[in-house]
Amino acid sequence: MNQSLFDASLLADPHGRYAELRGMGPVHRTTTPEGEPVWVVTGYAEARAAFADTRLSLNKANARTSDSYRSSMPPELDAHLLNMDAPDHTRLRRLVSKAFTLRRMEDLRPRIETLVDELLDAAPAEGDVDLMEVLANPLPMNVICELLGIPTASRQDFRAWTNTLLSLEPGSATDSRTAMRSMYRHLVDVIQAKRAEPTDDLLSAMIEARDDRDSLTESELVSVSFLILFAGYDNAVHLIGNTLMALLHHPEHLEAVRRGALPVRSVVEETLRTDPPFPLAVRRFALADVTIAGVTIPQGGRVWVSIISAHRDAAQFEDPSTFDPARAASHLAFGHGVHYCLGAPLARLEAEIAVERALRRFPHMKPAGRQSEPDWWPSFHKRGLRSLLIAR
Repeated sequence: MNQSLFDASLLADPHGRYAELRGMGPVHRTTTPEGEPVWVVTGYAEARAAFADTRLSLNKANARTSDSYRSSMPPELDAHLLNMDAPDHTRLRRLVSKAFTLRRMEDLRPRIETLVDELLDAAPAEGDVDLMEVLANPLPMNVICELLGIPTASRQDFRAWTNTLLSLEPGSATDSRTAMRSMYRHLVDVIQAKRAEPTDDLLSAMIEARDDRDSLTESELVSVSFLILFAGYDNAVHLIGNTLMALLHHPEHLEAVRRGALPVRSVVEETLRTDPPFPLAVRRFALADVTIAGVTIPQGGRVWVSIISAHRDAAQFEDPSTFDPARAASHLAFGHGVHYCLGAPLARLEAEIAVERALRRFPHMKPAGRQSEPDWWPSFHKRGLRSLLIAR
Protein backbone atom coordinates (compact mmCIF):
# COMPACT_ATOMS: atom_id res chain seq x y z
CA MET A 1 0.00 0.00 0.00
CA ASN A 2 1.32 3.44 -0.90
CA GLN A 3 -1.05 5.28 1.44
CA SER A 4 -1.21 4.38 5.12
CA LEU A 5 -4.22 2.31 6.11
CA PHE A 6 -4.41 4.22 9.39
CA ASP A 7 -6.02 7.43 8.21
CA ALA A 8 -9.34 9.26 8.50
CA SER A 9 -11.09 6.85 6.13
CA LEU A 10 -10.43 3.93 8.48
CA LEU A 11 -11.77 5.88 11.45
CA ALA A 12 -14.88 6.88 9.50
CA ASP A 13 -15.70 3.40 8.19
CA PRO A 14 -13.48 0.61 9.53
CA HIS A 15 -15.70 -2.20 8.29
CA GLY A 16 -15.90 -0.80 4.77
CA ARG A 17 -12.18 -0.04 4.59
CA TYR A 18 -11.16 -3.46 5.81
CA ALA A 19 -13.60 -5.08 3.36
CA GLU A 20 -11.72 -3.34 0.54
CA LEU A 21 -8.43 -4.72 1.83
CA ARG A 22 -9.75 -8.27 2.20
CA GLY A 23 -10.81 -8.07 -1.43
CA MET A 24 -7.15 -7.51 -2.34
CA GLY A 25 -5.71 -10.21 -0.08
CA PRO A 26 -5.34 -11.28 3.58
CA VAL A 27 -2.00 -9.53 4.37
CA HIS A 28 -0.98 -5.92 3.62
CA ARG A 29 2.11 -3.79 4.20
CA THR A 30 1.41 -0.26 5.41
CA THR A 31 2.66 2.13 8.10
CA THR A 32 1.56 2.81 11.67
CA PRO A 33 0.24 6.26 12.64
CA GLU A 34 3.83 6.96 13.81
CA GLY A 35 5.19 6.11 10.36
CA GLU A 36 6.71 2.71 11.25
CA PRO A 37 6.36 -0.16 8.72
CA VAL A 38 3.70 -2.71 9.69
CA TRP A 39 2.10 -5.77 8.11
CA VAL A 40 -1.64 -6.04 8.79
CA VAL A 41 -3.36 -9.45 8.68
CA THR A 42 -7.01 -9.07 7.62
CA GLY A 43 -8.22 -12.61 6.78
CA TYR A 44 -9.69 -14.92 9.43
CA ALA A 45 -7.69 -18.07 8.67
CA GLU A 46 -4.44 -16.10 8.48
CA ALA A 47 -5.27 -14.20 11.70
CA ARG A 48 -5.98 -17.38 13.63
CA ALA A 49 -2.76 -18.94 12.36
CA ALA A 50 -0.75 -15.81 13.24
CA PHE A 51 -1.94 -15.97 16.85
CA ALA A 52 -0.41 -19.46 17.15
CA ASP A 53 2.71 -18.82 15.05
CA THR A 54 5.81 -19.16 17.25
CA ARG A 55 7.82 -17.30 14.59
CA LEU A 56 5.95 -14.15 15.68
CA SER A 57 7.23 -12.84 19.01
CA LEU A 58 5.51 -10.54 21.49
CA ASN A 59 8.83 -9.41 22.96
CA LYS A 60 9.55 -5.96 21.56
CA ALA A 61 13.30 -6.60 21.93
CA ASN A 62 12.84 -8.44 18.62
CA ALA A 63 11.49 -5.36 16.84
CA ARG A 64 13.24 -3.51 14.05
CA THR A 65 12.27 0.16 14.34
CA SER A 66 13.59 3.48 13.11
CA ASP A 67 15.91 5.58 15.24
CA SER A 68 13.11 8.15 15.74
CA TYR A 69 10.61 5.67 17.19
CA ARG A 70 10.02 5.91 20.92
CA SER A 71 7.72 3.66 22.91
CA SER A 72 5.58 5.40 25.53
CA MET A 73 5.88 2.42 27.89
CA PRO A 74 8.49 2.96 30.64
CA PRO A 75 10.79 -0.04 31.16
CA GLU A 76 9.54 -0.40 34.75
CA LEU A 77 6.17 -1.60 33.39
CA ASP A 78 7.41 -3.71 30.48
CA ALA A 79 7.89 -7.10 32.20
CA HIS A 80 4.36 -8.35 31.57
CA LEU A 81 2.59 -11.10 29.63
CA LEU A 82 2.08 -9.03 26.48
CA ASN A 83 5.80 -8.44 26.08
CA MET A 84 6.96 -12.02 26.72
CA ASP A 85 7.43 -15.34 24.96
CA ALA A 86 8.00 -18.78 26.48
CA PRO A 87 9.39 -19.76 28.92
CA ASP A 88 8.90 -16.53 30.92
CA HIS A 89 5.39 -16.10 29.55
CA THR A 90 4.51 -19.67 30.56
CA ARG A 91 5.75 -19.14 34.11
CA LEU A 92 3.90 -15.86 34.63
CA ARG A 93 0.70 -17.06 33.01
CA ARG A 94 0.62 -20.12 35.26
CA LEU A 95 0.82 -17.91 38.34
CA VAL A 96 -1.75 -15.33 37.27
CA SER A 97 -4.22 -17.80 35.73
CA LYS A 98 -5.11 -19.12 39.18
CA ALA A 99 -7.04 -15.91 39.81
CA PHE A 100 -9.01 -16.06 36.55
CA THR A 101 -10.61 -19.50 36.61
CA LEU A 102 -14.25 -19.81 35.55
CA ARG A 103 -15.17 -20.91 39.08
CA ARG A 104 -13.54 -17.89 40.70
CA MET A 105 -15.20 -15.56 38.19
CA GLU A 106 -18.61 -17.05 39.01
CA ASP A 107 -17.84 -16.54 42.70
CA LEU A 108 -17.58 -12.82 41.86
CA ARG A 109 -21.10 -12.72 40.39
CA PRO A 110 -22.93 -11.58 43.56
CA ARG A 111 -20.43 -8.79 44.17
CA ILE A 112 -20.60 -7.59 40.57
CA GLU A 113 -24.40 -7.61 40.73
CA THR A 114 -24.24 -5.44 43.85
CA LEU A 115 -21.81 -3.00 42.21
CA VAL A 116 -24.03 -2.71 39.12
CA ASP A 117 -27.11 -2.04 41.24
CA GLU A 118 -25.27 0.63 43.22
CA LEU A 119 -24.20 2.39 40.02
CA LEU A 120 -27.70 2.23 38.53
CA ASP A 121 -29.18 3.51 41.81
CA ALA A 122 -26.95 6.56 41.49
CA ALA A 123 -28.10 7.33 37.93
CA PRO A 124 -30.10 10.55 37.36
CA ALA A 125 -33.74 10.08 38.28
CA GLU A 126 -35.05 12.03 35.29
CA GLY A 127 -34.10 12.80 31.71
CA ASP A 128 -31.73 11.02 29.37
CA VAL A 129 -29.07 8.72 30.86
CA ASP A 130 -25.54 8.18 29.54
CA LEU A 131 -24.96 4.47 30.14
CA MET A 132 -21.24 4.87 29.52
CA GLU A 133 -20.94 7.47 32.27
CA VAL A 134 -23.15 5.83 34.89
CA LEU A 135 -22.38 2.16 34.28
CA ALA A 136 -19.91 0.99 31.61
CA ASN A 137 -17.01 3.26 32.62
CA PRO A 138 -17.02 2.92 36.43
CA LEU A 139 -17.96 -0.77 36.82
CA PRO A 140 -14.82 -2.49 35.44
CA MET A 141 -12.44 -0.26 37.40
CA ASN A 142 -14.27 -1.09 40.64
CA VAL A 143 -14.26 -4.81 39.84
CA ILE A 144 -10.61 -5.09 38.82
CA CYS A 145 -9.45 -2.97 41.77
CA GLU A 146 -11.35 -5.22 44.18
CA LEU A 147 -9.87 -8.31 42.51
CA LEU A 148 -6.34 -6.91 42.81
CA GLY A 149 -6.89 -5.39 46.24
CA ILE A 150 -6.37 -1.74 45.30
CA PRO A 151 -7.61 0.43 48.20
CA THR A 152 -10.88 2.27 47.60
CA ALA A 153 -9.24 5.65 48.17
CA SER A 154 -6.84 5.03 45.26
CA ARG A 155 -9.38 3.96 42.64
CA GLN A 156 -10.28 7.38 41.36
CA ASP A 157 -6.59 8.07 40.77
CA PHE A 158 -6.15 4.80 38.89
CA ARG A 159 -9.21 5.53 36.76
CA ALA A 160 -7.92 9.02 35.95
CA TRP A 161 -4.46 7.69 35.03
CA THR A 162 -5.98 4.92 32.90
CA ASN A 163 -8.20 7.39 31.07
CA THR A 164 -5.13 9.52 30.38
CA LEU A 165 -3.36 6.50 28.89
CA LEU A 166 -6.33 6.03 26.57
CA SER A 167 -6.60 9.69 25.62
CA LEU A 168 -6.41 10.74 21.98
CA GLU A 169 -5.92 14.44 22.66
CA PRO A 170 -2.88 16.36 21.30
CA GLY A 171 0.11 15.89 23.57
CA SER A 172 -1.37 12.69 24.99
CA ALA A 173 1.89 10.74 24.51
CA THR A 174 3.67 13.00 27.03
CA ASP A 175 0.69 12.88 29.39
CA SER A 176 0.59 9.08 29.04
CA ARG A 177 4.20 8.73 30.13
CA THR A 178 3.48 10.93 33.15
CA ALA A 179 0.37 8.89 34.01
CA MET A 180 2.22 5.59 33.68
CA ARG A 181 4.98 6.74 36.00
CA SER A 182 2.40 7.96 38.53
CA MET A 183 0.65 4.60 38.32
CA TYR A 184 3.98 2.80 38.71
CA ARG A 185 4.91 4.73 41.84
CA HIS A 186 1.48 4.15 43.37
CA LEU A 187 1.55 0.43 42.58
CA VAL A 188 4.94 0.18 44.30
CA ASP A 189 3.44 1.88 47.38
CA VAL A 190 0.42 -0.46 47.38
CA ILE A 191 2.69 -3.51 47.03
CA GLN A 192 4.78 -2.37 49.98
CA ALA A 193 1.63 -1.98 52.06
CA LYS A 194 0.35 -5.43 51.02
CA ARG A 195 3.73 -6.94 51.83
CA ALA A 196 3.41 -5.64 55.40
CA GLU A 197 -0.28 -6.61 55.73
CA PRO A 198 -1.39 -9.17 53.12
CA THR A 199 -5.12 -9.60 52.39
CA ASP A 200 -7.23 -12.07 50.39
CA ASP A 201 -6.68 -10.64 46.90
CA LEU A 202 -4.70 -11.25 43.73
CA LEU A 203 -1.98 -8.71 44.51
CA SER A 204 -1.20 -10.36 47.86
CA ALA A 205 -1.10 -13.77 46.15
CA MET A 206 1.38 -12.49 43.57
CA ILE A 207 3.52 -10.92 46.31
CA GLU A 208 3.63 -14.32 48.01
CA ALA A 209 4.79 -15.87 44.73
CA ARG A 210 7.51 -13.23 44.51
CA ASP A 211 8.69 -13.41 48.09
CA ASP A 212 8.23 -17.06 49.08
CA ARG A 213 8.83 -19.03 45.88
CA ASP A 214 10.85 -16.46 43.94
CA SER A 215 8.74 -17.17 40.86
CA LEU A 216 8.19 -13.49 40.09
CA THR A 217 10.79 -10.76 39.86
CA GLU A 218 9.95 -7.42 41.42
CA SER A 219 9.57 -5.78 37.99
CA GLU A 220 7.31 -8.62 36.84
CA LEU A 221 5.14 -8.18 39.92
CA VAL A 222 4.58 -4.47 39.22
CA SER A 223 4.26 -4.91 35.45
CA VAL A 224 1.72 -7.72 35.65
CA SER A 225 -0.32 -5.73 38.18
CA PHE A 226 -0.32 -2.81 35.78
CA LEU A 227 -1.39 -5.00 32.87
CA ILE A 228 -4.27 -6.59 34.79
CA LEU A 229 -5.47 -3.17 35.91
CA PHE A 230 -5.17 -1.53 32.50
CA ALA A 231 -6.42 -4.34 30.26
CA GLY A 232 -9.10 -5.44 32.72
CA TYR A 233 -10.56 -1.94 32.64
CA ASP A 234 -10.76 -0.85 29.02
CA ASN A 235 -11.77 -4.16 27.46
CA ALA A 236 -14.76 -4.59 29.77
CA VAL A 237 -15.83 -0.93 29.48
CA HIS A 238 -16.30 -1.20 25.74
CA LEU A 239 -17.74 -4.70 25.74
CA ILE A 240 -20.51 -3.43 28.03
CA GLY A 241 -21.09 -0.30 25.95
CA ASN A 242 -20.96 -2.06 22.58
CA THR A 243 -23.38 -4.79 23.72
CA LEU A 244 -25.90 -2.26 25.00
CA MET A 245 -25.56 -0.26 21.79
CA ALA A 246 -26.09 -3.39 19.67
CA LEU A 247 -29.36 -4.10 21.44
CA LEU A 248 -30.53 -0.50 21.14
CA HIS A 249 -29.84 -0.54 17.40
CA HIS A 250 -31.47 -3.94 16.91
CA PRO A 251 -34.83 -3.63 18.67
CA GLU A 252 -35.93 -7.08 17.53
CA HIS A 253 -33.11 -8.64 19.54
CA LEU A 254 -33.75 -6.29 22.45
CA GLU A 255 -37.35 -7.47 22.57
CA ALA A 256 -36.24 -11.11 22.34
CA VAL A 257 -33.94 -10.61 25.35
CA ARG A 258 -36.71 -8.93 27.31
CA ARG A 259 -39.14 -11.79 26.80
CA GLY A 260 -36.49 -14.41 27.61
CA ALA A 261 -36.18 -15.82 24.09
CA LEU A 262 -32.57 -14.70 23.62
CA PRO A 263 -29.80 -15.05 26.25
CA VAL A 264 -27.74 -11.93 26.94
CA ARG A 265 -24.62 -14.12 26.69
CA SER A 266 -25.41 -14.76 23.00
CA VAL A 267 -25.68 -11.01 22.38
CA VAL A 268 -22.33 -10.47 24.12
CA GLU A 269 -20.64 -13.07 21.90
CA GLU A 270 -22.04 -11.60 18.69
CA THR A 271 -20.95 -8.14 19.84
CA LEU A 272 -17.45 -9.50 20.36
CA ARG A 273 -17.54 -10.70 16.76
CA THR A 274 -19.04 -7.63 15.08
CA ASP A 275 -17.47 -4.84 17.16
CA PRO A 276 -14.66 -6.24 19.33
CA PRO A 277 -13.35 -3.75 21.94
CA PHE A 278 -9.80 -4.18 20.60
CA PRO A 279 -9.85 -4.17 16.78
CA LEU A 280 -6.09 -4.85 16.56
CA ALA A 281 -4.34 -7.56 18.52
CA VAL A 282 -1.12 -6.87 20.43
CA ARG A 283 1.75 -6.25 18.01
CA ARG A 284 4.04 -9.11 17.11
CA PHE A 285 7.54 -9.18 15.63
CA ALA A 286 8.95 -11.65 13.11
CA LEU A 287 11.85 -13.67 14.55
CA ALA A 288 13.02 -14.44 11.00
CA ASP A 289 11.68 -13.75 7.54
CA VAL A 290 8.10 -15.07 7.69
CA THR A 291 5.79 -15.61 4.72
CA ILE A 292 2.03 -15.38 5.29
CA ALA A 293 -0.34 -15.86 2.37
CA GLY A 294 2.48 -15.16 -0.08
CA VAL A 295 3.60 -11.96 1.65
CA THR A 296 7.08 -12.00 3.22
CA ILE A 297 7.53 -10.13 6.49
CA PRO A 298 11.22 -9.45 7.18
CA GLN A 299 12.94 -10.30 10.44
CA GLY A 300 12.00 -7.70 13.04
CA GLY A 301 8.95 -6.62 11.05
CA ARG A 302 5.91 -5.55 13.05
CA VAL A 303 2.66 -7.51 12.57
CA TRP A 304 -0.81 -6.35 13.56
CA VAL A 305 -3.63 -8.87 13.42
CA SER A 306 -6.88 -7.08 12.57
CA ILE A 307 -9.50 -8.88 14.63
CA ILE A 308 -12.26 -6.57 13.46
CA SER A 309 -11.45 -7.43 9.83
CA ALA A 310 -11.08 -11.18 10.41
CA HIS A 311 -14.54 -11.21 11.99
CA ARG A 312 -16.12 -9.91 8.79
CA ASP A 313 -14.41 -12.47 6.53
CA ALA A 314 -17.09 -14.13 4.38
CA ALA A 315 -14.86 -17.17 3.98
CA GLN A 316 -15.40 -17.87 7.71
CA PHE A 317 -18.78 -16.35 8.56
CA GLU A 318 -22.03 -16.57 6.64
CA ASP A 319 -23.47 -13.11 6.01
CA PRO A 320 -20.75 -11.60 8.25
CA SER A 321 -22.12 -8.03 8.31
CA THR A 322 -25.42 -9.13 9.84
CA PHE A 323 -25.74 -8.93 13.63
CA ASP A 324 -27.11 -12.39 14.44
CA PRO A 325 -26.83 -13.49 18.09
CA ALA A 326 -28.25 -16.89 17.16
CA ARG A 327 -25.14 -17.84 15.20
CA ALA A 328 -22.85 -20.30 16.99
CA ALA A 329 -19.58 -19.06 15.54
CA SER A 330 -16.20 -18.85 17.22
CA HIS A 331 -14.28 -15.56 17.16
CA LEU A 332 -10.87 -14.13 17.95
CA ALA A 333 -11.86 -11.17 20.14
CA PHE A 334 -9.79 -12.53 23.04
CA GLY A 335 -7.06 -13.97 20.86
CA HIS A 336 -6.16 -17.60 20.30
CA GLY A 337 -3.52 -20.03 21.54
CA VAL A 338 -1.09 -19.52 24.42
CA HIS A 339 -1.75 -15.78 24.57
CA TYR A 340 -5.54 -16.14 24.85
CA CYS A 341 -6.77 -13.40 27.19
CA LEU A 342 -6.86 -14.53 30.82
CA GLY A 343 -9.47 -11.88 31.62
CA ALA A 344 -12.00 -13.14 29.05
CA PRO A 345 -14.30 -14.86 31.61
CA LEU A 346 -14.36 -11.72 33.77
CA ALA A 347 -15.12 -9.38 30.86
CA ARG A 348 -17.93 -11.65 29.69
CA LEU A 349 -19.38 -11.88 33.19
CA GLU A 350 -19.30 -8.11 33.74
CA ALA A 351 -20.98 -7.45 30.39
CA GLU A 352 -23.66 -10.06 30.96
CA ILE A 353 -24.58 -8.77 34.41
CA ALA A 354 -24.39 -5.07 33.44
CA VAL A 355 -26.61 -5.53 30.37
CA GLU A 356 -29.17 -7.71 32.13
CA ARG A 357 -29.60 -5.32 35.03
CA ALA A 358 -29.61 -2.20 32.85
CA LEU A 359 -32.44 -3.65 30.78
CA ARG A 360 -34.31 -4.46 33.98
CA ARG A 361 -33.75 -0.97 35.40
CA PHE A 362 -34.74 0.79 32.15
CA PRO A 363 -37.39 -1.53 30.64
CA HIS A 364 -38.46 0.97 27.98
CA MET A 365 -35.08 2.39 27.07
CA LYS A 366 -34.33 3.46 23.53
CA PRO A 367 -31.65 5.61 21.89
CA ALA A 368 -32.01 9.25 22.94
CA GLY A 369 -33.14 11.46 20.07
CA ARG A 370 -29.96 13.53 20.18
CA GLN A 371 -27.78 10.47 19.66
CA SER A 372 -29.09 8.61 16.64
CA GLU A 373 -25.64 7.35 15.56
CA PRO A 374 -22.96 5.60 17.67
CA ASP A 375 -20.49 8.00 19.28
CA TRP A 376 -17.30 6.03 18.61
CA TRP A 377 -13.90 6.96 19.99
CA PRO A 378 -11.72 8.06 17.05
CA SER A 379 -9.15 5.31 17.58
CA PHE A 380 -7.50 2.58 15.52
CA HIS A 381 -6.72 0.52 18.60
CA LYS A 382 -10.06 0.37 20.36
CA ARG A 383 -13.67 0.07 19.27
CA GLY A 384 -15.69 1.79 21.94
CA LEU A 385 -18.20 4.51 22.67
CA ARG A 386 -17.57 7.89 24.24
CA SER A 387 -21.24 8.14 25.22
CA LEU A 388 -24.42 6.08 24.97
CA LEU A 389 -27.45 8.22 25.70
CA ILE A 390 -30.78 6.53 26.30
CA ALA A 391 -34.30 7.86 26.74
CA ARG A 392 -36.31 6.09 29.38
